[in-house]
Amino acid sequence: MSLFDKNNRFNIANLVTFTNISLGIIAIYFIVKGDYFTAIILAWFAGACDIIDGKLARKYQLSTEFGVQLDSFADFLSFVVMPSFLLFYALGTGITSGLQEIIIGIVFIIYIIMGLRRLVEFNLKTDAGEVAKYFEGVPTPLGAILLWILYLIYSNGLIENVYIITLLVAVIAWSLNSKLKIPHP
Repeated sequence: MSLFDKNNRFNIANLVTFTNISLGIIAIYFIVKGDYFTAIILAWFAGACDIIDGKLARKYQLSTEFGVQLDSFADFLSFVVMPSFLLFYALGTGITSGLQEIIIGIVFIIYIIMGLRRLVEFNLKTDAGEVAKYFEGVPTPLGAILLWILYLIYSNGLIENVYIITLLVAVIAWSLNSKLKIPHP
């Protein structure tokens, strides 16, 4: 089968999506090891893959329901789970009690659930190959960027209070499923 065959599950667009997934998994490994810098670099490469796979699918007419679902799984891993882990692990230095860790952990679990809900809702409303003019709610890659900004704010000491950072995570979680209109790039 050809890399440009729509029916090939391993066509060029899907291979780029699988690379996105791989980068997200490897980034989580580096987060657990405490190497946040490498994880962030891998996440940016995953973001590039997210852009490239869609462009390839549209250019070579490779858009399929399988590809749409695969792309959402990649988005869930690389732009919901991975940045949540990054920020939660980074906040670990400022968490001073078990109760505080549970409260903050619950907010991050809610963020992950809201990100998954956003992706499922998006898939239910989108046909393969269709590109809307506006996203309804904050797209998960933008949510990831906002979490990375919070990571930078916290790690550079601009906001040292873990509860303030956690409150901002809750606001971003809400925005994922909000009625906000975000222009599609």
